Amino acid sequence: MRIGNYQLTNNVILAPMAGITDQPFRQLCHELGAGLTVSEMLSSNPKVWATDKSRHRMDHSGEVGIRAVQIAGSEPKLMAEAARVNVAKGAQIIDINMGCPAKKVNKKLAGSALLQYPQLVKDIVTAVVEAVEVPVTLKIRTGWDPDHKNGVEIAQIAEQSGIQSLAVHGRTRACMYKGKAEYDTIRAIKQKVAIPVVANGDVTTPEQAKQVLEYTNADAIMIGRGAQGNPWLFREISHYLEHGKYLQPPSLEQVAETVILHVARLHEFYGKFQGVRIARKHVGWYLKEQPDSHGFRQQFNQIEQADSQLDSLENYFVTVEKR
Repeated sequence: MRIGNYQLTNNVILAPMAGITDQPFRQLCHELGAGLTVSEMLSSNPKVWATDKSRHRMDHSGEVGIRAVQIAGSEPKLMAEAARVNVAKGAQIIDINMGCPAKKVNKKLAGSALLQYPQLVKDIVTAVVEAVEVPVTLKIRTGWDPDHKNGVEIAQIAEQSGIQSLAVHGRTRACMYKGKAEYDTIRAIKQKVAIPVVANGDVTTPEQAKQVLEYTNADAIMIGRGAQGNPWLFREISHYLEHGKYLQPPSLEQVAETVILHVARLHEFYGKFQGVRIARKHVGWYLKEQPDSHGFRQQFNQIEQADSQLDSLENYFVTVEKR
């Protein structure tokens, strides 16, 4: 799959997720087989750019792979300026968020709330496309609610306005993350536009990825929550799509190495105080499927020192291996 002048190594993409797809996680997913990783959404409001959260999200130093940065907002001029600023800081692809269903985002008329206003969608997309020379992509949902699925209309507006790739989550805004994703709308969108279409929603196994791609005829698959605690999923899906065979799941030793590496990178990127806190949720996801991990996770969440976190993880995996 190609986005503008960028050729992806494969068609398995990490979805942008606020509070999750920071630089350490993107780097890890890239190393474990993601063809593209997209950053957490960055507000187009310049008043928040000086915060620690925004500074980390705008930090692309040492970034690996294609640097795709997602921006969110509702004012065309601010969105255009946010795009320019991020390109100046190293973004190679700008992604526009019109898919986030969160209330705090939607009440500002950003994210998937924009799907209610096709003309505003066009104004924002046009402003961003005209503001930068890098490819601009868009992420949407199938519509505002089940009675107003206007994904096809929005997709056509996007294509006409210069969007070079479109990711579609198979739920409406009203559905949030409840129920099952549906792929009929994604299939219909793919039939109506010529730009690459990326299918997103509920894909957690290689078989599901293959089924969704075949049903929708999408150009790529986007993995979100399925990658939480399972960054190996990218290489497993890519291998299955290419060879039709399952890749061996990671050994306990490989899991241990990955978890410890990820936590160490979080400490380095955020500093030991904030990194310790951010590491807790990731470790919880990693160990969710490990036997008898509940007690350890509770204990891990009480640790306040970075070195102690790493030591406790090493001891945990040694104990598990001996069982």
